[in-house]
Amino acid sequence: MAGIRLAERGAEREVWRVPIVVFLRGVNVGGHRTFRPSVVARSLRGFDVVNVGAAGTFVVRKPQSRTKLRSAFCRHLPVETEIAMCDGSELLRLAAQNPFESMTARSDVVHFVSILSRAAKAKPALPLTLSSDGEWLVRVLGAANCFVYGVYRRRMKTIGYLGQLDKLFGAPATTRSWSTILSIARILGS
Repeated sequence: MAGIRLAERGAEREVWRVPIVVFLRGVNVGGHRTFRPSVVARSLRGFDVVNVGAAGTFVVRKPQSRTKLRSAFCRHLPVETEIAMCDGSELLRLAAQNPFESMTARSDVVHFVSILSRAAKAKPALPLTLSSDGEWLVRVLGAANCFVYGVYRRRMKTIGYLGQLDKLFGAPATTRSWSTILSIARILGS
């Protein structure tokens, strides 16, 4: 990660700031609560924001306080949404650990990470399975810091079962695929 140079009374010093990753919940899904993430990223250029995909995921390379960052996002978003944030270093650690390394890839199964928007109030016993009509739809394999990770089947009912993570962990969660997490890690590593 690159250092950020700050001027202090005429002298320059290098300060290392950890990038922050911002995840918006429930935006640009099924034509509801839509906006253009690239426009928001441009409007927040003072924070050096990089847009990742269309689901409301951003890497903030020049963060200030989380409070200022959250306020800036709220001012520039045309929709109201839950905002989850994590330090880039936490996400890089998860990517390096790769909880899916020993799993065989299948076309009907998605590796996912859900990001909690605040500390979990509950810690259910893991792993756990959420199923419908005898078929599992979501398997939660583990949790670390603000991350809950597992696998889900590509089925219409799956979104409802992912929504149960909020209740199970006692905090709003937003979900991204493992491939999105790896894309964020590449941006953080560059």
